[in-house]
Amino acid sequence: MMRAEYDTEANALSIDLVEDAGRIDGHETVDDTYCHVAFLDDRPVSVELLNPADHLPLLAEAAERFGLDGEALASAARAALAAPDRAVVLSVLARPAVA
Repeated sequence: MMRAEYDTEANALSIDLVEDAGRIDGHETVDDTYCHVAFLDDRPVSVELLNPADHLPLLAEAAERFGLDGEALASAARAALAAPDRAVVLSVLARPAVA
């Protein structure tokens, strides 16, 4: 499950990768200003993107750098931007194995 929310007042997009992560151990920046990934036990638990309309490509960079599902991040971002100031919850399943 992913939970995404776009806060129009802050102009910030937050994507939670796990339910109720609670605390974080730290974070890393994807760039100097606009995109941060938070960690718990060396595992990414959330992604924050400031000014998302202008910086959506940073989600793909975060996905590649931290081993995340870029398509799922992009889908969560689009859904949150389409429903601002409300939480959007997505259930993202793994692709079936190709035989």
